Amino acid sequence: MLKKHPFYIKATVILFGLVLFVYSLSVLKAFLVPLCFGLMLAVLLNPLVGRLQKRKLPKTLAISIVLLLAIVVLVALGYFLSAQVASFSDQWPVLKKKFLELVLKLQHEISHLFNINTRKQDEWINEAEAGMKPGLGQALVTVAGSVETILLIPLYSFLFLFYKTLILNFLYEIFAEENSKDVGAILTQTKHAIQRYMFGLLLEALIVATLNSVALMILGVEYAILLGVLGAILNVLPFIGGIIAVLLPLTIATITKDGFGTQLGIIICYLVIQFIDNHFLVPYIVSSKVKINALISLIIVLLGGAVWGIPGMFLSIPFIGVLKIIFDRIPELKPWGKLLGDEVPTRHKGQIWGLRRKVLR
Repeated sequence: MLKKHPFYIKATVILFGLVLFVYSLSVLKAFLVPLCFGLMLAVLLNPLVGRLQKRKLPKTLAISIVLLLAIVVLVALGYFLSAQVASFSDQWPVLKKKFLELVLKLQHEISHLFNINTRKQDEWINEAEAGMKPGLGQALVTVAGSVETILLIPLYSFLFLFYKTLILNFLYEIFAEENSKDVGAILTQTKHAIQRYMFGLLLEALIVATLNSVALMILGVEYAILLGVLGAILNVLPFIGGIIAVLLPLTIATITKDGFGTQLGIIICYLVIQFIDNHFLVPYIVSSKVKINALISLIIVLLGGAVWGIPGMFLSIPFIGVLKIIFDRIPELKPWGKLLGDEVPTRHKGQIWGLRRKVLR
């Protein structure tokens, strides 16, 4: 009989394994990020490729057509956003001047209320700017590296779609034949979860972008469409994205408009949009596909950001959704699947076992 190891040894081994795993993810970021995005895009486009193949198109031609359509859509979206950013940058000197005036006015208010002179405040601002420079430099490196990532994603997607059968056969063959049903179920559920999640996410983003843009245009906020689209993109990130999404139009409104009526209108509109998103769009479009509770969503998004930056934040939810599907299919890992899910029990096991003991007595 094999000797069971004490809990502290098991915990140490598991913790060491997790640290090594996270470290490996961080080191291999440049390789894994485009690979993961390429895999997700391949899974998303796979149904369209299958339909074209049913129309007797060769596999290579079907994959090429679908990828070309996807690239055209993404380029059109990128061109639209770049045009909006260019319009914003043309007005940047004026906005910067107004922003500096607003900061100066705020400094005088702080000096009056808290008896902190403007020189001391300037020192704090300079220290904050000095602290932000390394982060800005890292951001520029990330943007430069994203060009390579963007070029690799369609290549990976093409190869994943082309070698799909080979990869599936490998996954079936590495497991015992008696587990083939479970393997097939996991692969099918994973594929459907990613496809439905991505489609749901795109549909939700389109609706939220439209609502944001219309609300901001009605309120007369400049660059309404740009801010609305950025808000919808940021909305993908739980909690953090929503806060940043509302801060952007609030900042622009504060710089470009007098008074606080517009800012109040923005807050009210975004609260209404968030209510619609959280109670109607997310439950029926997104969360119904990948059921992850809010606590795990926040933790995994922050971890993804810490390991892979912004790409990691966007990849974290589909990744944890796939893990939940796998955990739910393996008996030993089912408790972990329940921990990730959004079903909250009314009683914990201790209460249930306590009731059972009372009944037995």
